[in-house]
Amino acid sequence: MEKRVYDFSPGPAVLPLPALEQAQRDLLALPGAGVSILEISHRSSTFTEIIEGAEANLRALLAIPDDYTVLFLQGGALLQFAMAPMNLLRGTGKTADYIVSGTWGKKAMSEAKTQGNVRMAWDGSAGKFTRVPKSGELDLKGDAAYVHFTSNETIQGVQFKAEPEVGGVPLLCDASSDFLHRRVPVEKYGILYACAQKNAGPAGVTVVIIRNDLLARGGDDLPSMLSYRVMAEGKSLLNTPPCMGVYMVKLVTDWLLNEIGGLDKMYQRNQRKAEMLYDVIDQSEGFYDGHAEPASRSVMNVTFRLPNPDLDKAFVAQAAERDLYSLKGHRSVGGFRASIYNAMPVEGVERLAEFMRDFRKANV
Repeated sequence: MEKRVYDFSPGPAVLPLPALEQAQRDLLALPGAGVSILEISHRSSTFTEIIEGAEANLRALLAIPDDYTVLFLQGGALLQFAMAPMNLLRGTGKTADYIVSGTWGKKAMSEAKTQGNVRMAWDGSAGKFTRVPKSGELDLKGDAAYVHFTSNETIQGVQFKAEPEVGGVPLLCDASSDFLHRRVPVEKYGILYACAQKNAGPAGVTVVIIRNDLLARGGDDLPSMLSYRVMAEGKSLLNTPPCMGVYMVKLVTDWLLNEIGGLDKMYQRNQRKAEMLYDVIDQSEGFYDGHAEPASRSVMNVTFRLPNPDLDKAFVAQAAERDLYSLKGHRSVGGFRASIYNAMPVEGVERLAEFMRDFRKANV
């Protein structure tokens, strides 16, 4: 078997080893089906059991209320950037408010402009997206069609610790990079969506959790594949869904429920991992410069820079010698980024923290 390294990629990201091993065992033929998940009909009773099991797991992990629908869609968060305003904004004559705390919030707002009127409720670009807004900083319209925010900005490494207060306006959230990292009060959201390839599964499937009263907002003029209502009526099976992706979501959520013990325990582990790296940064006497302000630091994506960019290549090369990969930061921010999603083992973070301490000692 090929040796596995510790891959800190921002996505597609590391998956739980038990889920990968289960998929490996069953790839040629699912138990009782005689065919692979790659070959199975999405109309079969076997796949019905898989997709219903994935939904049941999500409902259990997040305590999703009964008046919410869970959809398994395609197109990633990028499609949701347009699909949400298509259904909730277009034709309403209203404006949608966007909280922009990083690259993906900015992209979401840009895509929404193709469907209707949007306005900036808060913009963190002047501060180079080093924090999320503080209480009282949001400029919200009480009659907005909805308020949209990004719970965790993968590139900048900033994260909301709680939901913004938006009154009675539907709250929409792109939770792609911190979905399932902790329990959240789903009842505070109108729509909570996430591409799977960070914490929930592989690329190709997108989870959308939508309050049922919002399903009817989409007009009849929408294409079927872009209508939340139509996709809900078809139980995510209007066309052939990403069967392998849904199957992996089922296995990942099985792991969260049965091996981790739920999202409270997952969050404790995630906090522990993040603290290891932030402690190294804070104790480095300026050698490591964290991008995010401490109060807004992400527990999923730890971003930092070295004191001299000339050291960057050495850092990458020496990290690889210790089986630590995919640490380079996004080109728009530079520096480094350690993505420590749910499935990143504690041992991988321990090894990275040790390497960072050793690298500092050798280069101060």
